[in-house]
Amino acid sequence: MARALSVVGERWTLLIVRDAFKGTRRFDEFYRNLGVTRHRLTERLNGLVDSGVMTKVPYSERPVRYEYRLTRKGLALYPVLLTLSHWGDEWLAGPEGAPTDYRHTRCGKLTQPQVTCAECGDLLRPEEVSARHGKVLEAFTHACRERNEPIPSEAALPAAAAEFNRLWRADNVEEQP
Repeated sequence: MARALSVVGERWTLLIVRDAFKGTRRFDEFYRNLGVTRHRLTERLNGLVDSGVMTKVPYSERPVRYEYRLTRKGLALYPVLLTLSHWGDEWLAGPEGAPTDYRHTRCGKLTQPQVTCAECGDLLRPEEVSARHGKVLEAFTHACRERNEPIPSEAALPAAAAEFNRLWRADNVEEQP
């Protein structure tokens, strides 16, 4: 989760992605729609391009101007935005209700996001899902045991493993010809 938040965990970034899903493509349109400063908008758009969430495509040669389009990586954020929007509508909307309704165009009905199991289709509930260490965390905890080092708490484990992997990659890159 920390890696994902490092890319899209800032308010303006998510609002830019939201507007891109609504068809906004050009800098001036983002600027006008969001009310963000030009400097901050430039930073956030560059960050989205650098992380591969958006791509810059020229639409004018004189002067050179670009529009910003979601990549496949960016399009994959749709369920996240839809779920976050639904959460806000459910828990933060006033008595007047949600500002936006979502309609499934294939069936024509109002819809809301649901997280389901990819295997059986059941709704996922927090009490019915367990997290297990993936390859990275298993390798890190194994390395800690081999060196007789304490294994960090579950909450601290991802950051410690990320730092371990960063240092390991740096050491191994330097050794290669």
